[in-house]
Amino acid sequence: MTKIRAAITGVQGYVPDYVLTNEELSTMVDTTDEWIMTRTGIKERRILKGEGLGTSFMGAKAVQGLLEKTNTDPMDIDLLICSTTTPDMVFPATANLIANEVGAKKAFNYDMQAACSGFLYALYTAAQFIETGAYKKIVVVGADKMSSIIDYTDRTTCVIFGDGAGAVLLEPDQEGFGIQDAVMQSDGAGWVHLHQKAGGSRRPPTAETVQNREHFVYQEGKHVFKHAVENMGAVVLDVMKRNDLTADTIHWLNPHQANRRIVDATAKRMGLDTGVDSEKVMMTIHKYGNTTNGTIPLNLWNYEPQLKKGDNTILAAFGGGFTWGAIYLKWAYDGK
Repeated sequence: MTKIRAAITGVQGYVPDYVLTNEELSTMVDTTDEWIMTRTGIKERRILKGEGLGTSFMGAKAVQGLLEKTNTDPMDIDLLICSTTTPDMVFPATANLIANEVGAKKAFNYDMQAACSGFLYALYTAAQFIETGAYKKIVVVGADKMSSIIDYTDRTTCVIFGDGAGAVLLEPDQEGFGIQDAVMQSDGAGWVHLHQKAGGSRRPPTAETVQNREHFVYQEGKHVFKHAVENMGAVVLDVMKRNDLTADTIHWLNPHQANRRIVDATAKRMGLDTGVDSEKVMMTIHKYGNTTNGTIPLNLWNYEPQLKKGDNTILAAFGGGFTWGAIYLKWAYDGK
């Protein structure tokens, strides 16, 4: 019997209209366009403006576009998973809100939180429901309104993050396309280097935590950079080795857009000599920044016209926790 694989059969993204440039940031904190570009590769990022608009707004926009693009009835969606670090509220799940907004009334839905690796975790989890035959149509959303937890007086973090969302449709495939292999890893000891100090059950919000600006992203950049370079590269090499892949047989690397230098190091470890400048490396960090769970699906959305059926593609990410992973898939359709 032919193995059932989970294949991406459609992708759509959404980014807010407001563009926050490096030049504008330089009027808010002590930084320059050159400083930001040299250290991150980011030129601008999108920011969601509007009272009462949260992550679910962007996620719903991406899913609505995905359903229209793939001519999919929202009532046919069996499962919707939203990977996010910035849920609209503690509960209900942002996935509940998105499913309701798009009319996916029959969809089993929930959130997944694994920081910047969340989309990969959610995608791999969703694949299991497809491979077992439990479900036929699954939507996986990666979305974050990072501007809601960023301190715009801290130049070490405010220059990095932006807002955005992406969504993919997963369906069964028996022709050999879709997700072939994956490696997911984590190390909870890394939490001290990248976290939000207050706002959870350990340290609930108080006037003091707000006054001390403890509800924003806290990051020890050097530690995070070191672990990201080491672990993201290692897991990609692991997937390549397990599947007899080489730099020549890989068509695309779709890396989490955290930092241009991290992506460059990962690409070169794969054997892509020109690093981020390789035609095989998907890069959108310059115009979107780090949208956390949104980066990988937004990459797919931007590069979709160039993707061809059968393309060997590796998705890779590293995030807070620490969490990291890589997925190897064969692209299932011609993007054009």
